[in-house]
Amino acid sequence: MEALVLTLSRPETTSAVTRGAGRLMAALGYAPLAEVTLPNGRRADIMALGPRGEIAIAEVKSGLDDFRTDLKWSEYLPYCDAFYFAVAPEFPRHILPGEPGLIVADAFGGAVLKEPPLTPLAGARRKALTVAFGRLAAMRASGVTA
Repeated sequence: MEALVLTLSRPETTSAVTRGAGRLMAALGYAPLAEVTLPNGRRADIMALGPRGEIAIAEVKSGLDDFRTDLKWSEYLPYCDAFYFAVAPEFPRHILPGEPGLIVADAFGGAVLKEPPLTPLAGARRKALTVAFGRLAAMRASGVTA
């Protein structure tokens, strides 16, 4: 009997990895939000608030082309304590930079394969980001779009 191989499109892969990484972060005690605009205008694929107020960002990469054409990931670093790449299991992980953390995920969940270095945010920036995060979460929960 032959194994069924399912190939997802780039948007389907992005959606699956985002969902699984978000589920993983929730299981780890974080409150994740997808597509969060940062003060510098960049959009974090996943931003998550931890139980002690720590902020993590995960940049989802759907494939090799996505990684090679999108080099803005370093612009997220000033807005989080911990930064991860989140990729599908078949992603060629050896091409990723060594510094960030690594999450491997599918639509059902994921695993942290590498913890990122922690770079604590300044208090004023943490407060501003936490307030903005909370407001965005409340607006989404109430169905308000901005």
